[in-house]
Amino acid sequence: MELDGLVAYSKGAPEVILDSCTKAFFGGTEMALTPELRQEILDIVGDMGDQALRVIAVAYRVLEEEISLEEVEAEMVFMGLMGMRDLPREEVKAAIRTCASAGIKTVMITGDHKVTASAVARELGIFSKGDLVLTGTELDRIEDREFEAMVEQVSVYARVYPIHKLRVVEAFKKKGYVVAMTGDGVNDAPALKAADMGIAMGITGTDVSKEAASMILTDDNFASIVAAVEEGRNIFKNIKNFITYGLTTHLGEVLIVLAAVLGWQILPMVAVQILWINLITDGLPPMALSVEPPDRGLMRQKPRNVKEGLITRREIYAGAGIGVLIAVQALAVLIWSLESGFPLEKLQTLVFTLLVLSEMFNAFNWRSDRYSIFALGLFTNKPLVYAIGITLILQLLVIYTPIMQTAFQTVPLSLAEWGVILPLASTTLIAMELLKFLRARWYK
Repeated sequence: MELDGLVAYSKGAPEVILDSCTKAFFGGTEMALTPELRQEILDIVGDMGDQALRVIAVAYRVLEEEISLEEVEAEMVFMGLMGMRDLPREEVKAAIRTCASAGIKTVMITGDHKVTASAVARELGIFSKGDLVLTGTELDRIEDREFEAMVEQVSVYARVYPIHKLRVVEAFKKKGYVVAMTGDGVNDAPALKAADMGIAMGITGTDVSKEAASMILTDDNFASIVAAVEEGRNIFKNIKNFITYGLTTHLGEVLIVLAAVLGWQILPMVAVQILWINLITDGLPPMALSVEPPDRGLMRQKPRNVKEGLITRREIYAGAGIGVLIAVQALAVLIWSLESGFPLEKLQTLVFTLLVLSEMFNAFNWRSDRYSIFALGLFTNKPLVYAIGITLILQLLVIYTPIMQTAFQTVPLSLAEWGVILPLASTTLIAMELLKFLRARWYK
């Protein structure tokens, strides 16, 4: 087709282009764009959209004279449709499935046609039976209160403008959600700023969107967001377990000292031994706990309640229980030592060593507050194994080398005495394993 003179061309959303057309070019000739022909074109657009194609319409107008830009897109001639398909990355599908299992709701907000957006969302696993799809025009007709009531049912927003993103963010936040919003344009800045976590695109994003965002996605890949969520959950878990581990060990120390002083007017440990225990409690084992790999079911856990503190009541009860158990173990050794007539240095060495052993067993407890050490695998956190090994070697040096015996006021222990304190200390691990087993049975 050859067009002479000045010609204006227009491309865009089919429904918008068709609204500007009065004719259509078919079979080499121009014909009137009747309502029937218009509907036939829209049906084709729908069929293409069902195939997850992004559809663009093209039109032209031969200008007999120069007119203003505002008047150009009128009385145009419809030329045809183009369908493009941007295949979703395979890792995105997997990431969205991971989000679903983790209790994270994924919502698509796009400028594409409603049918195309629905098809793409269905292919990715975002849209499922019973979900709703809203266009920007439909959203404008819905009152805020009505929208807030239905926002959880909407999986896809199509043909929307940046202002609609802001409205979606605000609706979810009013429902109590922690909202993350992605964006790359200048007009996305308000929504990125309003979200709890605004995520700007590092490659295609504008400087304005990056300034407004809390995080910049350097590879523009949704899967990277999900990987960051998993890493964040693991860091939070490790911090929580580290704190609970410290709670149990220090509580056990305090209780046995109080019990011994109040009940028998003796010190179960000297000051330098207590300092040594505190040093190893806050030393290598807790550092190794901070690099614990993610639990295998970490991304199958539902999001935590944001109103909860770092340590929940459940962790406090479990930690206090283990702390009391450690104190009971030490008390048992204390009573046994007194009844056996051991000298004070022997009694203190036994209690001192028992507490060190209990804390090493306890370090294995807090690799996970959910899963057994046997389910996790003993050597999946090698730094912890090395840390405990080094700590035990140092403890042996404290007990058996003359210079350390003088410094720490310790005496050597016999095999029979090790045979008493080692099984007793292991009950710290056994008790926690039993607690995890029962909890798993209760929450099946």
